[in-house]
Amino acid sequence: MKMKKVTALGMAVLMAATVIPAVPAMAEEAAGKVYYLNFKPEQDEAWQNLAAAYTEETGVPVTVVTAASGQYETTLQSEMAKSDAPTLFQVNGPVGLKNWKDYCYDLSGSDIYSQLTSDAFTVKDGDAVDGIAYVIESYGLITNKTLLEKAGYTLDDIKSFDDLKKVADDIQARKDELGIKGAFTCAGMDSSSDWRFKTHLANLPIYYEYKEDGVDDTDAIKGTYLDNYKNVFDLYITDSTCEGAELSAKTADDSRNEFVNSEAVFYQNGSWEYGELSKTFSDDELAMIPIYFGVDDANEGLATGTENFWCVNKNAAEEDIQATLDFMNWCVTSETGTKSMADDMGFTIPFKTAQASNNVFVKQDAGYTEAGLTPVSWNFTTMPSEEWKNGVGTALTAYAAGGSWDDVVSAFVDGWATEKALAE
Repeated sequence: MKMKKVTALGMAVLMAATVIPAVPAMAEEAAGKVYYLNFKPEQDEAWQNLAAAYTEETGVPVTVVTAASGQYETTLQSEMAKSDAPTLFQVNGPVGLKNWKDYCYDLSGSDIYSQLTSDAFTVKDGDAVDGIAYVIESYGLITNKTLLEKAGYTLDDIKSFDDLKKVADDIQARKDELGIKGAFTCAGMDSSSDWRFKTHLANLPIYYEYKEDGVDDTDAIKGTYLDNYKNVFDLYITDSTCEGAELSAKTADDSRNEFVNSEAVFYQNGSWEYGELSKTFSDDELAMIPIYFGVDDANEGLATGTENFWCVNKNAAEEDIQATLDFMNWCVTSETGTKSMADDMGFTIPFKTAQASNNVFVKQDAGYTEAGLTPVSWNFTTMPSEEWKNGVGTALTAYAAGGSWDDVVSAFVDGWATEKALAE
C-alpha cells in the first residue's frame, strides 16, 4: 500500500478540542515525555483526563492529540514528519503495520508485553513485537428496546436475518404511527461514518467466506456472500430515517443523534458507543444484537475482536521511549488506569490486571459467548488497503443513490485482487 502524499491539510484533521494537560513544576526535572496520537475520537475526553492524572502523579508530561474520525492515517503521516513526532501511535494490524514497521520499537522485552493475556493480541515483524492490542471490542445492531417494545416486539422476535427484515419492514411501514423516522438510523457515508459499512459490515462476507474456505487471508476474494451483504445494506437504506441519495452527506453524529433522540430503533455500531449512549439511556433500555447475515444466524454472536494496536516510535529520544513504555504499562496495570479504561472508556483490555467493564454491550457479548454463540472474528487486518475500503465505500454510496450493485461487487472483488497485488 502506497503512502499518501502529505499536505498542509494534515493538521486540519486534528480535533479542535485537543487539550495539552498542564504540567506541574516538577515535570521540568522529569526524564522524558509522551505524545500519544489517539485513534478514537469518542474516547478523547477520557484520554485527556487519564493523561492529566498520570502527569499529576509522576510529573511526566503527556500530550494526547486525537485525530478526526476517518483521518488517522493522514494525521499520522503528517505528525510523523515533524521533529516532535508522536512517541505512541497505533496501527490496525498487519496491513497497517506495513507502512510503519520501520518506525516500531520492539516491545518483546517490555513490561506491558509481559502483562498480555495472550500473544494473539500482538502484531509482529519476524520475531519483533511491533504492536500490542490495547482493547477488545464488539459491534452489532444497537437496539432501543423501549421503541422495539412500543412497536410490539421483543429481542426474542429477532433471531435471524428473516426475522430482522420482517420486524424492520413493519416498523418502517408504521413509522408515523410510532412517532419515529425509521427502523434504522441513517447509514451515513461521509468519512466520519462510512467505516461502519465499508469496513465493519464488509467484514461479514469476508468472515463467512474465510470460514467456508478454511483460510484466514486470500489474495483473491471470491465474493461468495456479497448477496447477503446487499440484503443487509438494502435494509439500512430502505428502512431508514432518510433517502439513500442523502447518505453521502450524512455523518456519524447524524446517525448517533437519531438514535439518542429515539428517532430509530436500530443503530449499527459498537461497544465504544456505550459511554455516550449511557448519558441518555439506562442499561435496561439498550441491547446489542448480532448483524444477522442469513448464513449461520442460529450460531452467530457479536463481531468481537480488535484492530487497535499500540506502537512505540523507535525514532523518538531514548528517554521519551522509556517514558512512553512506562505510561503504557501504568495505563493497563494501575488502579487509576484500568478503572478509566474499563469505566470511562468502556474497554475490555487484554491484560492480566484488567478491571471488569460496566459496559452493558460488553456484558451482552460475554452472555452470547456463554450461550454457545460464535463471535464473528474481525478480519479487517486482511483487507488489502485503505484504497480498497474507499473503493467499496464509493460504490456503496453510489448504489444507495440509485446506482448498480455490480459496481459494489467489482470494487469488492476486483479491487481486492488489484490492491493485494500492489501490496506484494
